[in-house]
Amino acid sequence: MTRRRYILFLLTILALCARAETIVLHTGARVEGTIVFQNEEVVIVRDASGARFQYPRADIKEIVAEETQTAQTEEAQTETTTTTTKKASILLELGGGPAFIPGDSVGGACSADLLVGSHHIGDRHLFVGAGVGYHGLFLGTEKYNFLPIQVAVHMPLTEDKHAPMFGVAVGYGIALSKRYTGGIYADLDFGYRCQLNPKTAIALVLFGQFQQAQITLTEIVAGEPFVHTTGRYLVTTGLKMGLFF
Repeated sequence: MTRRRYILFLLTILALCARAETIVLHTGARVEGTIVFQNEEVVIVRDASGARFQYPRADIKEIVAEETQTAQTEEAQTETTTTTTKKASILLELGGGPAFIPGDSVGGACSADLLVGSHHIGDRHLFVGAGVGYHGLFLGTEKYNFLPIQVAVHMPLTEDKHAPMFGVAVGYGIALSKRYTGGIYADLDFGYRCQLNPKTAIALVLFGQFQQAQITLTEIVAGEPFVHTTGRYLVTTGLKMGLFF
């Protein structure tokens, strides 16, 4: 091999081995370029314009290779995407319909619930959250008011923009009167959900709710008032609208 060819071969190998790197100085300055020479004392860098700069090894804090920078950038992008995906969501539900105590009174009810939870889990639009509501039941001449503290799950059966969905919630209904006490609360929903955009959806569902209560009754027995406490199961069915945002 001639001397000229040897030099061309050597330059080719050096060009292939050269890679863009960032020199980080102890002062905080960053210099991007290609290292053309380095030893224990100095590092020589060529920038994009072709100019060369020499830095004492003692002034250099670290040398970051291009592959490392790319990996860090991709990792940061992945973390950003994950953070966006895990965005929190709020569910507002308004409902109403007939209510009754089995074997006793019949009337109506209205409800409002506010829950905070996940936007979705994994790659599904799955809502899992917790919150509080207000439920008012009008049964005969009596009115029963509760604040259900609950956890809930709402999930569409498919990932289509328009999809059937079901939901379930359980918790404890706190009574808002001294005449009765609260108890276990449960709710079951089935309906249809429309995804308006990646963060917002609306749902229209049929629901059934169960509320346990202990009611204090006053009865007249032989001309005398008789006070006693009895357990009741308050049941509500109807239509409910939910807004996920």
